Amino acid sequence: MNQAIIPELNQPKQRLYFIDIARSIAILLMLEGHFVHDSLALDLRDESNNIYYYWKFIRGFTSPVFLTVTGIVFTYLLLGNDKTAFWSNMRVRKGLKRFVELLFWGYLLQYYAFHVLQCIGVGIFTIISLYGIARWIKVIPLWVYYATAGILLFISYLYFGLLPEGQYWPAKSPLFIQNIFHGKHSLFPLTPHMGYTMFGAMIGVILFHFKERVKSPNFMLSGFMIGFVLYTFSKKFLLLLGEISIFEHDNLYRMDWLFEKLGMVFMVLSILLALEIYVLNIKKPNLFLKIGQNTLSIYIIHMIILYGSITGRGLTHYFHERLNAYQIVPYTLGFVLFFVVFVYFLDQIRAALGFILIPMKKITNQLLGIR
Repeated sequence: MNQAIIPELNQPKQRLYFIDIARSIAILLMLEGHFVHDSLALDLRDESNNIYYYWKFIRGFTSPVFLTVTGIVFTYLLLGNDKTAFWSNMRVRKGLKRFVELLFWGYLLQYYAFHVLQCIGVGIFTIISLYGIARWIKVIPLWVYYATAGILLFISYLYFGLLPEGQYWPAKSPLFIQNIFHGKHSLFPLTPHMGYTMFGAMIGVILFHFKERVKSPNFMLSGFMIGFVLYTFSKKFLLLLGEISIFEHDNLYRMDWLFEKLGMVFMVLSILLALEIYVLNIKKPNLFLKIGQNTLSIYIIHMIILYGSITGRGLTHYFHERLNAYQIVPYTLGFVLFFVVFVYFLDQIRAALGFILIPMKKITNQLLGIR
């Protein structure tokens, strides 16, 4: 079983470690973010406090990084096998397998909700589907398909995000269908969150076709400036666009937060790429990078330990909104450190569970013809 929410980047010619760094940072931020959000006392959640304000600000970019990097990595790997027939491309089959795995784990952990695992899974399936269409209709470049899908998903927020409280879509549909788009338990609905995965796929196409230039100063600077413009001027541009008569009733400015977060992702990835090249000079994998390569394992275990998924009892039953300012830091560090140690011993844990994991992997691989 592949143990990453975000697929592992194993392109043999040039490994892009800044992607590994990004997903390691994202999963660590998710761990501390979930723990603090669940356990911090209510009287300390004051946005006039700079520490809490900036913590909340940074936390808001964790899921966009996850979703965007998913699209980048999977598409980059997918195109690495582009010369084969569609179904002969092992990345297509592995992607379909991962799609099923993520839906399985997502609903097993929270059967009543549509969460990040399901959103990522459907995102991977959509990437494969659009890739197949692009191979059939060769007139339009692949990146255009992904960019268009991303824009349409962001635009969908103008409808779904403005629905009155308690009004779900599609009306009169089963709850689990509504949760996919706009329902009572839509924690990461496709509309608009999967838009980040589509934009990530677009970036993945660009990285693949310009892989010889990825580590050039001009490429990094261009990525950072695109992000800066998106983050700084999205709302102003949407307000100006909204003054055009055909858009004046569409409230386009309400999409600003989506493009602002996408801009922040562009800037973060550009900075991490620069750090990889000019500061870190990474030559081989290490524990920190391994954390980001095992996000599914971390996610599953953290849901069980923190929220009591599957078991019915987790840390939330003891710490929920109870920790004060002096307790929250050491408790959070301890929670995160547990998962660092967990990843350190993960190979041994998998070896011990090989009698279960290996047969499961063989069965699923045989079903999809994965070699």
